[in-house]
Amino acid sequence: MTVPAVTLPASSGRSAEAAADSILERQRARESSARTYARSFPIVPARAHGMTIEGTDGRRYLDCLSGAGTLALGHNHPVVREAIQRTLDSGAPLHVLDLATPEKDDFTDALFETLPTAFADRARVHFCGPAGTDAVEAALKLMQTATGRRGVLAFTGAYHGMTAGALAATGSVAVKEPVPGGGAAGGEVTRLPYPYAYRCPFGVGGERGAELAATYTERLLADPSGGVVRPAAMILEAVQGEGGAVPAPDGWLREMRRITRARDIPLIVDEVQTGVGRTGAYWAVEHSGIVPDAMVMSKAVGGGLPLAVIVYDREYDGWLPGAHTGTFRGNTLAMAAGAATLRYVTREGLAERAATVGARMSARLDGLRSELPLIGDVRGRGLMIGVEIVDPEGPLDSCGSRPVAPELAARVQEGCLRRGLILELGGRFGSTVRLLPPLVITDEETESVLERLTDAIAEAFSFGAAGRAA
Repeated sequence: MTVPAVTLPASSGRSAEAAADSILERQRARESSARTYARSFPIVPARAHGMTIEGTDGRRYLDCLSGAGTLALGHNHPVVREAIQRTLDSGAPLHVLDLATPEKDDFTDALFETLPTAFADRARVHFCGPAGTDAVEAALKLMQTATGRRGVLAFTGAYHGMTAGALAATGSVAVKEPVPGGGAAGGEVTRLPYPYAYRCPFGVGGERGAELAATYTERLLADPSGGVVRPAAMILEAVQGEGGAVPAPDGWLREMRRITRARDIPLIVDEVQTGVGRTGAYWAVEHSGIVPDAMVMSKAVGGGLPLAVIVYDREYDGWLPGAHTGTFRGNTLAMAAGAATLRYVTREGLAERAATVGARMSARLDGLRSELPLIGDVRGRGLMIGVEIVDPEGPLDSCGSRPVAPELAARVQEGCLRRGLILELGGRFGSTVRLLPPLVITDEETESVLERLTDAIAEAFSFGAAGRAA
């Protein structure tokens, strides 16, 4: 099972490669040290279609990152291009703040058609600044306004964004430590354990770990000496993305809904990365059947263009005019592209396809664990898959898990890039290989992704074995 490494086409020559190197060098010299993906993927994309990216040097790659989950339909999908072109040709205003437009009305219709009926029937929508982190800020502010409270319940492993309130709710210590106070959410953040079977915070794993996580949460909130003042909201992800593609058990999600409802604590579900069919349901909350009080949406809802919204129960709509505003809340092109994407995902049954293809990919990768024991865990939901890379000879912990191996994970990522496959690392220790292919991935592309990833893992395993032998 060997896929040849990507090679330059004969027509490219050294000049194309030199031009790409020159662009990368200027990027390194001019951009801030906060740049991230450019460090992992030293390529210069020039063209893209579907799942394929072509660099200025002629190299081609299968994109299993998809704009961190933004490109539900892949690059330059005809449905998205047609919607954008049609809007441009119509002469529609491209920027109108939050004024009503036919495109905005149509997007709202398309969005509400996708929501669970029990949620849609009572829903209000607010258009935010064009990034998911601003939508998180809006959701937190909305609930603080509605309840008159300040605190927030958030979880280990969470990622909600990089602005102040979102950063405070985020779990990653690495991004919080350099910021004095670790960000601020307008109040105290109480960190709760998220069920993570492979590295259970209680050291037991499985269903029992999820049960303990729910019990801990309920008892902490019920304890008059627990130190937690009733907060403005709880915020969670149904599948943690940056946290390592860790899916929450449906039963645990139902428990969080029961616990918050019993205490009149609004529940916010961050669907920025899990939404629009990614997990095998249109919205990840549908797997468990819960109805949250607010949902945060961005990434795929804009069809690949910047757009972010919150949808929430009308009971909480107590904002005064201008309570959360922003200049770029009226992105006409994104609304047109988003409406086209939302309807295409429904029409083509892409959520169901994500469930089928994702299950096939996960099963194949899980089946390699005995052959390639640096695969510690394969998890996720739909086309949101994580492969945790471990030290295959490290000691087992109480859950039967091996130590993390971020160096080997980085080697897997590098090996994939040489083979023409772009994928991201994530998780608590940067040791999880994450797959976020577009929902339109073909069977042929699926096989190619699996072959290239398997070869890269096998290469990293051989390297590790050689190092141990030496």
